[in-house]
Amino acid sequence: METRSVSRSPPWLPAARLRQQRPPRLRTPLTPPRAEAAKSPKAELRSSEYAPEVMEQQLRRTAFSRPETELRRCGAGRSASDARMAPARQRARITAPVRGVPVYVMLPLDTVWLLERDGTTQPLLIREKAMEVGLEMLSRAGVDGVMIDVWWGIAEHAGPGQYDFSAYRKLFEQVASKGLKVQAVMSFHAAGNNVGDCCRISLPRWVLEAGEADPDIFFTDNSGDRKRECLSGGADEQPVLAGRTPIQAQADFIAAFADEFGDLLGGVITEVTIGMGPAGELRYPSYPEGDGRWRFPGIGQFQCYDKYMLASLREAALAAGHPEWGHGGPHDSGHYNSHSSETGFFKSYGGSWDTEYGRFFLGWYSGLLIQHADRLLGAARQVLSARCRPRTMREARELSDGGMLYVFEPAVQLGIKLAGVHWWFKSRAHAAELTAGYYNTRERNGYLPIFEMLKRHSATASFTCVEMRDCEHPIEGRCSPEGLLNQVLSTAARAGVPMSGENALQRYDQWAFDKICDSAFGQSVMAGRLEKLTFLRMGDMMIDNWSAFGAFLQRLTCPPS
Repeated sequence: METRSVSRSPPWLPAARLRQQRPPRLRTPLTPPRAEAAKSPKAELRSSEYAPEVMEQQLRRTAFSRPETELRRCGAGRSASDARMAPARQRARITAPVRGVPVYVMLPLDTVWLLERDGTTQPLLIREKAMEVGLEMLSRAGVDGVMIDVWWGIAEHAGPGQYDFSAYRKLFEQVASKGLKVQAVMSFHAAGNNVGDCCRISLPRWVLEAGEADPDIFFTDNSGDRKRECLSGGADEQPVLAGRTPIQAQADFIAAFADEFGDLLGGVITEVTIGMGPAGELRYPSYPEGDGRWRFPGIGQFQCYDKYMLASLREAALAAGHPEWGHGGPHDSGHYNSHSSETGFFKSYGGSWDTEYGRFFLGWYSGLLIQHADRLLGAARQVLSARCRPRTMREARELSDGGMLYVFEPAVQLGIKLAGVHWWFKSRAHAAELTAGYYNTRERNGYLPIFEMLKRHSATASFTCVEMRDCEHPIEGRCSPEGLLNQVLSTAARAGVPMSGENALQRYDQWAFDKICDSAFGQSVMAGRLEKLTFLRMGDMMIDNWSAFGAFLQRLTCPPS
């Protein structure tokens, strides 16, 4: 952030730096007239890679016939007619007047892919024609923009400091031509280890080679297993990547992105989300799914056994006057698939988490995660605030001597993602959140320090699981996605940090849509509301359920008054 004081108003206005307004577009019917059907985007998609040739067959076997059946078991006495009446109940619950919620749609993970051509490997925009048709459909439906992963392992694959954003340039221009905005995610993790990942994208090869030389740059559990999905926060300030620290390497990547797309920042590109860990979320890889080691609702394991994190733990233990606490994580915290009551550390009553040692360890473990986010956000903000970058005027106020003070900030919004670790939320210890790095218990609000850190950087947060209900989950998991979301929203409102939401799973049933609308508009004065929704994800399933998605979109963007 830059402030500038002048004795009189300057002869220029920073209008050129302000975000460009999207040209108005008419909201067209989601189902085109019969005469136009042959020319409609939906008809064109039937022959694309996103949609089936025979739409009716796909609609009959849509993946969400099963969840709707299962959801009927959630509440005793609910009938099929109750589900059909859900939209009416929803409209009655939202009080007028309310403003709409902007909707962004996630693009496929493999939108940009590394392909070998003429003996070289280069990033390419694949399914280009299908993408153009899909973007046209989103634009006509009234979607505000799209979210896209800008993969570290693709754009800097050739070597340290060798960047290739050409495929992303082509994609962003295609998006802009449809009047849509871009939320660009700096994805400093690998794909293929999380729910819904349809492809595998590794970290850059040169980063993996650095990991072969020094395996401790990866998060490690107490059995010595390395998580090669992302780099350990303990190594943030270690020159382990060809002489650069991970923070420096990632800041350089963001700077190269800003150099390439300076003409789009603040106009087409409205937000830069900084990937902080596995799945791009600010958390530890405590519940890995890629190798089948963890199964829901296991509590997960602490990831603090690489040499860099152990060195930090020893230093913290010495400072606390208990050097014996610095040898590793709790010995009685169970394994990936344990339940809280099966461990000595996470037991609701008498567990070690509620002792002096437990409070020390959890404070250090969660604190290191927040420090990682603080460092990376600080570096990103410094890069995007440089004089050569597009900036906007945040405020202008008159000084006592009659001069004016102008305060500038980056033209794009900075943001991060938070994980919706909702299992074991109804227990006292909140074990799954603790192993993921969120020091949140029944007695302690672990999200407040995170939002206070975000506030310092003028950053936003995006939270998953906005479509989930408590009744959809097994009793033994002590799950409460609704309780967790309410806590996170109210904490964000208290700290003055804007919140966005994402659905964790692709769902097109009425129950999920109703819950997302509840989450978006807020049913409690204390809970606040979502500033934006990012919907998972563009692809075959969305096209198959296009009518349902369109009706849901109308409810979000044009709520009843």
